[in-house]
Amino acid sequence: MHKTAINPLAKHFRQPAIYLRLPSGGAYWPEDTIEMPATSELPVYPMTTRDEITLRTPDALLNGQGIVDVIESCCPSIKDAWQVPSCDVDAILVSIRIASYGNEMEVNSDCPHCEASSRHSIDLNSVMDRVRMPNYSSIVNVDNLKVRLKPQPYSSTNRSSQILFEETRLLQAINEELPEEQRTEQFNQHMDRLLELNMEGLVASTEYIETEDGQRVEDTDFLLEFYSNAPATTIKTVRNRIEEIAKEGALPKVGVVCEACEKTYEVNIEFNYTSFFDLGS
Repeated sequence: MHKTAINPLAKHFRQPAIYLRLPSGGAYWPEDTIEMPATSELPVYPMTTRDEITLRTPDALLNGQGIVDVIESCCPSIKDAWQVPSCDVDAILVSIRIASYGNEMEVNSDCPHCEASSRHSIDLNSVMDRVRMPNYSSIVNVDNLKVRLKPQPYSSTNRSSQILFEETRLLQAINEELPEEQRTEQFNQHMDRLLELNMEGLVASTEYIETEDGQRVEDTDFLLEFYSNAPATTIKTVRNRIEEIAKEGALPKVGVVCEACEKTYEVNIEFNYTSFFDLGS
């Protein structure tokens, strides 16, 4: 009988370094996209060399596939990282960083008091302790309608970022030597694309809209048609609430002390993936 050989180095394979309780608690995840452990805490593994190389590949970062691959590699309970709700993305990425390099991270910042540049060591565990789930339960009442919002999946937020990047680059590349009519045409095409992008973002952030007679509209085509034809004031009200929710769920700022003037100020944790996942950063 053939006996499968056991690698004597197997016990030295990577093991979970930390366990993460998602801000969402598993809510807003589509079926079969995550296997939630009984403890409701996801095991998070350190990155492999392959993961590190992936995060240094510009194309993989630009189209989002690199981040998806790394999340699924380091958090095997997540079966489809494209569907990660936006409220969980930052917590997952910070956890992978902690699992791979420890909880201390160096950040550079300019003091708003004296403008001196300083390098600080921050504790990512303290940041994670203060991460909060945004309140999606509150209803946006507008124009006799009730709008219930939800977090966008990573696939939607990444697509928006990618298109915005490409459109911005295109706008910057508009040839100033072109006739004014052609420049105007290119600019209008750019604005139409941005408008379409904004409408798609609103739809992806909407769970349903309830009408005066209690009918809940969830069909994405109907929602898109509504947002495309709604008054600007309605769009502004919904978008303002989405922005408030984004602030509620953002990673908390970290207090630091300026080395030059010794005054205290706060810094943001920014996700420049190449540097965020660099041990030297």
